[in-house]
Amino acid sequence: MKHADRALIVFSPSGRRGHFPIGTTILQAARELGVDIDSICGGRARCCRCQVLPVDGSFSKDGMFSRLDHLCPIEATEQFCLEHGRLDPAHRLSCQAKILGDVRIDVPASSQVHHQLVRKHFEARDVEVDPLTRLYFVEVTEPDFGQPEGDAQRLVRVLEYDWGLSGLYLDPALLPVLQQTLRDGQWQVTAAVRQGREIVGLWPGLHERLYGLAVDVGSTTIAAYLCDLASGEVIASAGAMNPQIRFGEDLMSRVSWAMLNPGGAVQLTTVVRTAINKLAAQATAEAGVKAADVMEITLVGNPVMHHLVLGIDPTPLGVAPFALATDCAVRMRASALALQVHPGAEAYLLPCIAGHVGADTAAVMLAETPWDRDETTLIIDVGTNAEIVLGNRHRVLAASSPTGPAFEGAQITCGQRAARGAIERVRIDPETLQPRIKVIGCELWSDEQGFDEATAESGVSGICGSGIIEAVAGLYLAGVVRTDGVIDSASAGRSHRVQRNGRTCQYLLYEGTAGRSAVTITQADIRAVQLAKAALYAGAQLLMQRMGVSKVDRIRLAGAFGSHIDVRYAMVLGMIPDCDLERVSSAGNAAGTGARLALLSASAREEIESRARSVEKVEMAIDPDFQRCFVEAMGIPHSAHHFPELERVMALPAGVTGAEGKSRVHRRSRPRSKR
Repeated sequence: MKHADRALIVFSPSGRRGHFPIGTTILQAARELGVDIDSICGGRARCCRCQVLPVDGSFSKDGMFSRLDHLCPIEATEQFCLEHGRLDPAHRLSCQAKILGDVRIDVPASSQVHHQLVRKHFEARDVEVDPLTRLYFVEVTEPDFGQPEGDAQRLVRVLEYDWGLSGLYLDPALLPVLQQTLRDGQWQVTAAVRQGREIVGLWPGLHERLYGLAVDVGSTTIAAYLCDLASGEVIASAGAMNPQIRFGEDLMSRVSWAMLNPGGAVQLTTVVRTAINKLAAQATAEAGVKAADVMEITLVGNPVMHHLVLGIDPTPLGVAPFALATDCAVRMRASALALQVHPGAEAYLLPCIAGHVGADTAAVMLAETPWDRDETTLIIDVGTNAEIVLGNRHRVLAASSPTGPAFEGAQITCGQRAARGAIERVRIDPETLQPRIKVIGCELWSDEQGFDEATAESGVSGICGSGIIEAVAGLYLAGVVRTDGVIDSASAGRSHRVQRNGRTCQYLLYEGTAGRSAVTITQADIRAVQLAKAALYAGAQLLMQRMGVSKVDRIRLAGAFGSHIDVRYAMVLGMIPDCDLERVSSAGNAAGTGARLALLSASAREEIESRARSVEKVEMAIDPDFQRCFVEAMGIPHSAHHFPELERVMALPAGVTGAEGKSRVHRRSRPRSKR
């Protein structure tokens, strides 16, 4: 029904519509219809963030004809913004443009804030940007003898009147700066309000941007992502080695440090917090923003990292039953963690799952959402302790398996962490046993012209985790390494690269040059890789048994290691169960993605807190089947399991995937638990 004094307005992409009196501003209509338009200045044409695009044309579906002249002409305020480059020529300010007739209005993504879908930095899933802290611009009435009311009370009152924020209260920490801020802004201020309840920040005049920091605190590296809380965009990132490494390569070494050294836990806490502050300063400097504009921080990490960031003694995690201080999400002021951001900033730590399945795994699950799929997904985050998740729409299980540091280059004769000069790719000719290698920092293979010149500065310094996996798998495919992991001494007659090394043999991967050491793969190296991969495979197998499935539909490899590993060689080695190789993929830094999801979305936090409580935890240390699964998984690729999907795309040495291979496996003890 049409009304002579009213006009129809239709918003896209939301599709919301309504009839409004002639002379109503677009912004007012949007607010009444619940359309998401960003305007922190309260419709004063100060922020220019409420820009919309009027659409000209006929829309039969809506029964309307939209015309540009169905909006009032541009007046002085909008003209000023146009002349100073603050307003797109095709756009209008929704706070100034008044409706004169039926009109269709497109709200561009840049003018949306609360529910914008962000895809660019969230490959695993979309996120509705719904930050906990938002900015509101207000003009506070000046003090008056006739109305003796405090500055804080007048600020709260105007926020309620202008923005409908009821039940507000002011963070007492702002009282010392409140009056000066109001006067510096000539009674115009921007307030940061958390969850619509607490005023946690104040700036004189118009303040347009707030930022958040998502931090993935790994045992090896720490990564920080600086995000715009309005758009969800990652505007800067920074990463560094975790300085705790000097107290121990693996987690339990650090727990032992805390146990054996008075004040050791405090030291571990201090250095990790210092590292986070350095990354925050680095990221904000790169983006050209102030650390004081960071109002939200999310942190994820394994249980030991989680406890140390919080300043909790991690020693109970070093002994059975590996008790957590808390497995719930933690909210606290960032200043309580000595983080140097805005004094009112809040730190949020995602929930832990179990004693050795931490907030980083919760973040991975939030990024991957296995509970949204009918198909069964296996998610593996490889590290010193591999976190494993298996789930589908009906059930989600999680566990941690003690793989040890071999996949990070530790416990390997020529092993090193991923750095320039480290061998990261290996191909071995099955006939000549001649290797080809690629090193980090150089795109050329070693048999390509220019390789020596390109690596002259870094050299070939060692081999990292992805390289050692491909090397051992390649030696197996070439017949140098048997199913039981033993280097076949008969291979010495095939190439000079298979050499005697005491009672065993080794493989010469890189011969070295003047002043540069050779890189070899020893029998002990292969055994270390076997122990690590067997623990990983056994963990996955136990979860599959609990789930009642014999195979998985898809596999996701999380973390930096998962991004660089060649999944074919991982499966040849027997790190992961047989699966269609086209359904095996990298999840990237899924923990970091989950941390960013929790940073930008209140609903994401609610989801993971709810889901974490329903995850079934499987404790490998006490599972009676772990030892059997582990011993069987020592075989390459496995002593008892067939790999038909792998054999469809790659020829394996004869007789290595069934019972024949099983009889030749040396039964070694399981790896020492890192707990």
